Amino acid sequence: LLFFFNFAFFSFSSYGQNMDEIFVGNKNAKVEIKIYSSFTCPHCANLHKNTYPKLVNEYVNKNLLKITLVDFPLDIAALNASKIVRCSTKESSILLIDEIYKNQNNWSVGNKIEEVNKKLFLIANKFNLSNEKLTNCLQDQKLEDKILNDRINGQKKYSINSTPTIIINEKKFEGNPTFENLSKEISKKLK
Repeated sequence: LLFFFNFAFFSFSSYGQNMDEIFVGNKNAKVEIKIYSSFTCPHCANLHKNTYPKLVNEYVNKNLLKITLVDFPLDIAALNASKIVRCSTKESSILLIDEIYKNQNNWSVGNKIEEVNKKLFLIANKFNLSNEKLTNCLQDQKLEDKILNDRINGQKKYSINSTPTIIINEKKFEGNPTFENLSKEISKKLK
């Protein structure tokens, strides 16, 4: 897509942005799904728009499932989108993620990263994020380190080599992550 980059090891230090995990559901649910995804990945957008809402409706709303959304940026545009989500409030982060995936075809295309950032800003502005805050957010090295460390750790721990990658109760899900397939796995774990 835009600029691909190599990932190096970064030190993690806590910071004032939304560094907590982003999740929906009961944090003590018997089943946890981690979704490792990149905001510029069309398969990730498809999963988020079509499968994720069904999982929320069927399991999260009944306190049976926790879904954790983990950043796994594949390029600089996805990294910037991840940073912007982290600059939103905890309450609006999921809604902002929905909006970013819904509009992926519009914002993720551009000849220069500045073009992409401008389009991302327009989406984030709807969530009371000013351009000044967003600019500071994109320049936040600690936030970038956190996101890239999460990516590195996910890659090491679960051998992630593509997005989206689904982890169910700490085990990598193999196969097509359709609602039906994930539902079968979840049902087994709920017994």
